[in-house]
Amino acid sequence: MTPKLPIGIQNLREMRTQGYAYVDKTPHIARLVDEGKYYFLSRPRRFGKSLLVDTLACAFAGERALFAGLYLDTHWDWERRYPVVRFDFGEGVLDSRERLEGKIRFQLDANAIEHEVNLDQTDSSSRFHQLIDAVARRVGERVVLLIDEYDKPILDNLEDPGRATVMREGLKNLYSVIKGLDAHLKFVLLTGVSKFSKVSLFSGLNNLKDITLDQRYATLCGYTQAELETTFAAYLDGVDLDMLQAWYNGYNFLGESVYNPFDVLLYLDQREFRPFWFETGTPNFLIERLRQRRVSLPDLTDRWLDAELLGSFDVDLIEPETLLFQAGYLTIHDRTFEFDSYRYRLGYPNKEVRISLPRAVLHRYVPDPMAQEQTRDRLGQALKQDDPDALYRALHAFFASIPHDWYRKNRLAEYEAYYASLVYCYFAALGVDVRPEEPSAHGQADLCIRYQHLIWLLEFKLDESGPDQALAQIKAKGYHHRFAGQSVTLIGIDFDRAQRNISGFAWERIVEP
Repeated sequence: MTPKLPIGIQNLREMRTQGYAYVDKTPHIARLVDEGKYYFLSRPRRFGKSLLVDTLACAFAGERALFAGLYLDTHWDWERRYPVVRFDFGEGVLDSRERLEGKIRFQLDANAIEHEVNLDQTDSSSRFHQLIDAVARRVGERVVLLIDEYDKPILDNLEDPGRATVMREGLKNLYSVIKGLDAHLKFVLLTGVSKFSKVSLFSGLNNLKDITLDQRYATLCGYTQAELETTFAAYLDGVDLDMLQAWYNGYNFLGESVYNPFDVLLYLDQREFRPFWFETGTPNFLIERLRQRRVSLPDLTDRWLDAELLGSFDVDLIEPETLLFQAGYLTIHDRTFEFDSYRYRLGYPNKEVRISLPRAVLHRYVPDPMAQEQTRDRLGQALKQDDPDALYRALHAFFASIPHDWYRKNRLAEYEAYYASLVYCYFAALGVDVRPEEPSAHGQADLCIRYQHLIWLLEFKLDESGPDQALAQIKAKGYHHRFAGQSVTLIGIDFDRAQRNISGFAWERIVEP
């Protein structure tokens, strides 16, 4: 019997008793419990964190029948059962301290009812302490504490820093109790998307072991290639595995790369390559932050960050690259150790993000979807017909369509990177091979576009004497020499700061010997 696809299922009991496919991650669980006590794990949304939490809860509760045939069935002490206290901040949007306190109180009361203890304290932190103490005493075993989506109340309010700070302080008040409960706790796991600094949020809880970039747990969430081909073998007939990998694999946490499970399940169900995960919600705050900080999207394909910036952020200090990594829009491509510190090279994980993030940025600049679609069609036709003049007409019309009022609110048009980013975004949104800063022996072209057998090299200038200067730079630096035996189109584009549009456009086609 073909197992069902567990689309939207985060409950282990349902998966194991109702015929759903299940990827066995329990070897990781056995290792976690054997080697430590306090853990923190950051992974992008819809990456399997909630299922991990539920699996841990079932194991500690002694539900052995659910693990029949899995690794943990014979690698767990089923004679002992532990009370499990769970918190989940994943549901709903909390937009005030009052609503947050209400959510906390509701979950405290629900846990108290489940474990048959009474709470008479009034404030949340005192009730939390009383809950753990009372449950441990009543059952006679230490408590397992699992907190899922620990940071969501903060992330939901990042567009309003004042409110986000209020939510952070409310959660800090709750989490600060954990360290004092050590004698009553068997195991603790907090999961979320972001990694807030311990000073700002955990207030003394410095014994949390962060396994976000621990090579031993790199595949704790997400599907490896082997897991995909084994667990979902019945669904792979006719599937182009190379294309599936290009679209949805590529997330790297310093180990074997993994697939986004949400994408895989929906693709296997619908058999369409679509940005399923991206469409579930890209925060406006993230796109606006990129605009405010004048982040050049072409630069994101090869961005180096040190360990400190990669590892944490706070409401008062949010680097766009850090947020992009922790939210799953960038991943690790390489790591080096120099000057007594690790540095990480970041880039897009896969085709889904590489296409979808530029589209989201374009929507921020040009909110008219029909205008966006028209420009994409024009650029697509220019590529298909290998017609640089059509490229000029498409880009000139696009920049002319951006409302004048938009420019009054910012100064981005004063920077060359602004124009380069938007041109990059449109080509990336088409799904073609776009390579910014394409290297050669003597320098780097601003953009290299590859489509079928076509190669376009683009160089941008701002307020220069004309496009011939950009064209001359390509030839003088020999950017095109690396394409031996191929026809290469060199394109120079000059933008005018005052006109906020193309002021000059020149191209030349060369066949490299």
